[in-house]
Amino acid sequence: MTAADNPLLDRSFPVPFDSIGPGDVGPAVAEVLEESRRRIDDLGAGSGGSYGEVLGELDALTEEVARTWSPVVHLHNVDATPELREAYAAALPEITRFSSRLHHHEQLYLRLRDFAASPAGSSLTGLRRRHLDRTLREFRRAGAALSPADKRTLEDMRLELSELSRRFEENLLEETAAYGKVITEADSLAGLPETALARAASLAAERDEEGWLITLDAPSVQAVLQHARDRALRREIHAAYLDRCTEGGRDNRPIVARILALRRRVAELLGYPDFTDYRLETLMARSGARVRTFLDELIDGTRPFHRRDAAELEAHARRCGLDALRPWDVAWLMENLRMERFEVDEEMLRPWFPLEEVQSGLFEIAERLFGLSVRRADNPFVWHPDVGYFEVHDEEGVHVGSFYTDWFPRETKRQGAWMDALAAGGPAPGGGFNPHLAFIGGNFTPPSANRPALLTHREVRTLFHEFGHLLHHTASRVEIPARGGVNVAWDWVEVPSQIMENWCWEREALDLFARHYETGEPLPDGMTKRLLAARRFMGGWMQMRQLSFANLDLELHRTWHGDIPVMDFAADALRPFVPSDRFVERHMLPSFAHLFGGGYASAYYSYLWSETLEADAFSRFAEEGVLNPATGRALRDCVLSQGDRRDPEELLRDFIGREPEPGALIRRNLGRRGRRNGT
Repeated sequence: MTAADNPLLDRSFPVPFDSIGPGDVGPAVAEVLEESRRRIDDLGAGSGGSYGEVLGELDALTEEVARTWSPVVHLHNVDATPELREAYAAALPEITRFSSRLHHHEQLYLRLRDFAASPAGSSLTGLRRRHLDRTLREFRRAGAALSPADKRTLEDMRLELSELSRRFEENLLEETAAYGKVITEADSLAGLPETALARAASLAAERDEEGWLITLDAPSVQAVLQHARDRALRREIHAAYLDRCTEGGRDNRPIVARILALRRRVAELLGYPDFTDYRLETLMARSGARVRTFLDELIDGTRPFHRRDAAELEAHARRCGLDALRPWDVAWLMENLRMERFEVDEEMLRPWFPLEEVQSGLFEIAERLFGLSVRRADNPFVWHPDVGYFEVHDEEGVHVGSFYTDWFPRETKRQGAWMDALAAGGPAPGGGFNPHLAFIGGNFTPPSANRPALLTHREVRTLFHEFGHLLHHTASRVEIPARGGVNVAWDWVEVPSQIMENWCWEREALDLFARHYETGEPLPDGMTKRLLAARRFMGGWMQMRQLSFANLDLELHRTWHGDIPVMDFAADALRPFVPSDRFVERHMLPSFAHLFGGGYASAYYSYLWSETLEADAFSRFAEEGVLNPATGRALRDCVLSQGDRRDPEELLRDFIGREPEPGALIRRNLGRRGRRNGT
């Protein structure tokens, strides 16, 4: 089979996504795995050799598998038709089995170990030495030194884990798409902004329904919970959202329990006390105990502000005639109180944040700060008409990367916002540069018949956040792709993305993209001041919410052993972070895709860990100028281009010129001088 026969074997740039069909998946995966297994056997049977003949060959064969499988995973995220889901489910066990057997290949492991001890291996320095050490560590952590029987057990558990994660995500996708509430009385939707009403009417019309359709995708749920005056409607949508995957054939609760049990058994088989210590060994935090200390100190620092915010919400609930503060009231009360106190809310700001204008301003910021120009390009090889395609060039005109954008919800698309590194480029061995390829997308409110897509300020921050990940991937100049871009410690990977969010709050940056979609007028000075004044609004509540998720993740993977139902354990773990038991009657565990479908298991704390680091790092821009090109270039040179070339602590010191001061997060988010906490 050739690339002409199967587009998944096509290595042209960019990927021909428009040509890939479900029927291509099985044959392409079978062919590339068969060839890779042959090359692995040949590599394991050899002896001696140079770096290129050993590590270079291993990298090349694993890259072939990744280049075949990556487009399948991507399409499964953005266009998961039933046929593609079936093809993905059939191929996933083979991919998982290949990865397991690669790391369990005894002759290959011995070849790598012998090479490391040989004169050619022991004389390596710099990036190549680091890559060799980390490759050997990956083999050991995957079970390369286990007995044959234990290897088989480990492979079986990992196969089951991959299948369970697939089912978790598929259940969530189907459950979200299955819900729809048709409303025919306009009074029931009082308070919803025009953008939300127009979209609900459009969704109803697509299904040949009269009235308005409320779904469980993010724009719909947020509109109801933040703006609907009808408390009963808020309660109903809140319940429907949290009750996803809690019954019938799509019940994720037993899947969650089984995943946690298997992760614990995997860690124990590999010699670790729990899954958290296994997972964190290669991260900045290093251990569950250190994360426990980090979270406890941050919880202590946040607690007074959380109590203040909870008391304000309860008092405002009483003023609004509510009997008590309930979970389905929180977002509505926050928006109401924000408007009362600052005369600004998310909907009021939408007209100044048209998606196209925000993107253009973001790209201008990237060019001013980092010397990277972004231009829209033609690409007919996409999976949906909404998809955009852009090319990135550096100041010397080198094409360093391209990326896709896909911002609006669909029934076949996963929830949330994310970046995917579709292909890793970098400096070419013979000179020149191989461009990177990536994707950023989300689930923003789409355009209507009479207005373009208009973002909330929160959605603007999301766009900047994902673009930060994209920069980390695209700016990489690491010669070994496996050590470049976002292939870094999980609690470091969020630093560049969270740094980018800061420009959403700076007047100099806002002036580049916050322009009214009808008049082109910039965001009025008074409104900008009110927006900035509201930045810390409910900061204690929001930070404690993130801490509750991080704490839940940590405790699930450290202390739950199946002695009580996992849903009850989760409720107990969340209870210290909420005002009353009503807030834990329902919770997000069966739909917590970050932990059971994504890569954040035992690492959800990384959002707060990296935010602590970036809050301090951005202080250099605050001192030297938020659009200072010299400072931006320093960030690109010290951090964005470096990938995993060196430890993240060293990269951060290179940029800020000193050890980080962890109190920056509490000072910025909550307005109080923070204590050192050992991060």
